[in-house]
Amino acid sequence: MLENDVKIKLRQIVGESHFKDDMETLVTHSYDGTPMLQQLPEGVIYPKDTAQVSAIMKVLSEHRIPLVSRGSGTNLCGGTVPVQGGIVMVMHRMNAILEVDMQNLTATVQPGIITKTFIEHIEGLGLFYPPDPSSMAISTIGGNIAECSGGLRGLKYGTTKDYVIGLECVLASGEIMRTGGKLMKDVAGYDLTKLLIGSEGTLAVITEATLKLIPPPKYKKTMLAMFKDIYGAARTVSAIIENRIIPATLEFMDNPTIRVVNDFAKLGLPLDMAAILLIEQDGEMETVERDIARISEICQEEQADQISIASNQEEALKLLTARRSAFTALARLRPTTILEDATVPRSEIAEMVLQINRIALKYNVQICTFGHAGDGNLHPTATTDARDHDEIERVEAAFEEIFEEAIRLGGTITGEHGVGLVKAPFLEWKVGSTGIAIMKSIKQGFDPLNILNPGKMFAKESRRRVVIDRV
Repeated sequence: MLENDVKIKLRQIVGESHFKDDMETLVTHSYDGTPMLQQLPEGVIYPKDTAQVSAIMKVLSEHRIPLVSRGSGTNLCGGTVPVQGGIVMVMHRMNAILEVDMQNLTATVQPGIITKTFIEHIEGLGLFYPPDPSSMAISTIGGNIAECSGGLRGLKYGTTKDYVIGLECVLASGEIMRTGGKLMKDVAGYDLTKLLIGSEGTLAVITEATLKLIPPPKYKKTMLAMFKDIYGAARTVSAIIENRIIPATLEFMDNPTIRVVNDFAKLGLPLDMAAILLIEQDGEMETVERDIARISEICQEEQADQISIASNQEEALKLLTARRSAFTALARLRPTTILEDATVPRSEIAEMVLQINRIALKYNVQICTFGHAGDGNLHPTATTDARDHDEIERVEAAFEEIFEEAIRLGGTITGEHGVGLVKAPFLEWKVGSTGIAIMKSIKQGFDPLNILNPGKMFAKESRRRVVIDRV
């Protein structure tokens, strides 16, 4: 239990109404977007600025009280579940756009701003911030940075780490540190900015970010390519890249996902397709038209059954929105939806999808697959019921084998969702025991008392990996 004198100190820092420990608030902040994970914190605090975050951390450090910092809690790896109790720090009050620098093409923001709100503001100024996670309507920039979020535009434009050039953060001790800045070049020592991106709140509390902006694309065109042969769809992805065309978006949906998304978005898609590719290109009009024409030729060469090009921006937006809603559509099927991610080389996409289907059949579970085909990041999604313990055990066994297959094919256990609690037992499969030791030493340097998001990233015991050889 949180001692009363600690509560008094925390209330003195933020004000009576911005520290809460009533049961409703504790329950609300006991879980995140990850199903079947929950733990009550001992208090929830809402700082308004960096000075308050620093003061809070000094109190928590003195009393060795765990802290989980969070935005909207949309992550899918259990990253903001307070597994060791302690305090949850919610960053939503720190939601300002502090500056948009038109000379340097940067924006400086607080971590609690909603991603879509920020993107719309920047686009209103005639600029472009490309990272676009599917959760952007509710996720925060700070959360995006903590998880190094990707998105549909990741193939051409990169992910969050490619646009964060400076950070302000508060260490576990309460010290305030700045990294990077409005600089396109900076090799003064270790790149602490990149180290903090994707660190999932285990190293510091991010309180401010400087983001790189770019000019917006002048023209866009969106198309669907439909295949009755999944290998045809996979070969098309590789052939597009091999032709030195980098689409802004190159997304994949398998047949089960097509059916659910079609029912949800009323798109009138053919339901007998093994796979659909959603492709968008942007840039100069002449280049876009040339690329779309060549992509259409490639789709035909790879035996696409149907090819359609959106006739206007409204139709294109409908297609992209439908893809973004895949998780929402699948969540309607069963009480529990487990959305995972694994990444393989582009050339292995078809093999990975076939292995996912084989594994789903082996364990008698329902798994639909969609994802970012252009960068090999797939999202196998199980629809299940947490009340059926036998089925949940089979789902967990299936995902463990899926992660193993991804590693076998030269991939990784997570491309954008992060490690958190869910993937911690498998992290050593990817980075090895030496990698784990180095990461733990970095954690020790930043957070010697282990109070920042403890219990995440590093499992008490790694899963034993059984090498699967199907060659």
